[in-house]
Amino acid sequence: MSDGAGSRMSVAGALGLSVTSSVAIVICNKYLISTLGFFFATTLTSWHLMVTFFTLHVAQRLRFFEPKPIDARTVISFGLLNGISIGLLNLCLGFNSMTKLAIIPFTMVLETIFLNKKFSQSIKASLMVLLLGVGIASVTDLQLNLLGSIIAVLTIAATCVGQILTNQIQRRLKVSSTQLLYQSSPYQSAVLLITGPFVDKLLTKRDVFDYNYTVQVVVFIVLSCSIAVCVNFSTFLVIGTTSPVTYQVLGHLKTCLVLSFGYMLLKDPFTVRNVVGILIAIFGMGLYSYYSVTESRKKSEAAAGSLPVSAQMSEKDSAPLLGAKSSPWQETKDVESFDYLPRTAKSAFTGRPWIPSGFSNAV
Repeated sequence: MSDGAGSRMSVAGALGLSVTSSVAIVICNKYLISTLGFFFATTLTSWHLMVTFFTLHVAQRLRFFEPKPIDARTVISFGLLNGISIGLLNLCLGFNSMTKLAIIPFTMVLETIFLNKKFSQSIKASLMVLLLGVGIASVTDLQLNLLGSIIAVLTIAATCVGQILTNQIQRRLKVSSTQLLYQSSPYQSAVLLITGPFVDKLLTKRDVFDYNYTVQVVVFIVLSCSIAVCVNFSTFLVIGTTSPVTYQVLGHLKTCLVLSFGYMLLKDPFTVRNVVGILIAIFGMGLYSYYSVTESRKKSEAAAGSLPVSAQMSEKDSAPLLGAKSSPWQETKDVESFDYLPRTAKSAFTGRPWIPSGFSNAV
């Protein structure tokens, strides 16, 4: 199998794992919240990240991957940003659908301004069709207020910056998704462990410590945490091997699948509007996939044509699902820092300190 075919298989596997695990955890959590009455989503997310860290720690001890030290300031700031982003997402529940719709255009604006990334008219048009469909299918009546709008804007900014950094740190510091998640998950979990009970009490008027934990509830919490390991791993993997925009497109596919499975398995309300919106969204996803693959193939052919034969034979793009000992990810044992990045990228998302003030996130 050629390197190109192997790379495409890895990306396809990451996308499949992300969709499957995300839909599974949404259905599990929906049963946990709606049927069993466990309404503490932020606290549950902190447990997800804690279990993810311990699982990766065991995997590292068993030599499934080699840890790669990253500059402390970089990984701590990144972990705090992701943790805060998750907390903000839970706070803006009334604006959740609109917030998710705004993430793609905001991400494109940031990447265009600060990373000089270009998006073709075909890609932009396909994304407009996608967002239109998802909006029709999922957005309900909104009651706008100043506080909710501010929280939504902060959520969009933190989520976009966090996802762009997830991609940039992996690419520029040459760390795998596994290594980055292993390094950052303790800080993400810590933020949510501290703030989760307060956020949940603010949203639900209930205390997580006073909840009656039955055997059935505990079983579903353990199941949710187990699935979350796959969700968190595949999130970092997809963003690192594709792009933040592609990850958000995949997220909208998950939304459509959750709506469909919710109707079939949990008997959630389903209207003609939902059906029409999902069909439009799927059409938009198809257009985006077609244009993305077409443009990627053209760039690959152009790059291959401009390289000497010897360079083509020696240049390989290796991105294993788990960093093996022989992987290029482990060639450098020294601590990696984000400080050597070009000023355009660094000042965009870093500055001094490199996380913008007000955001300190993606699963």
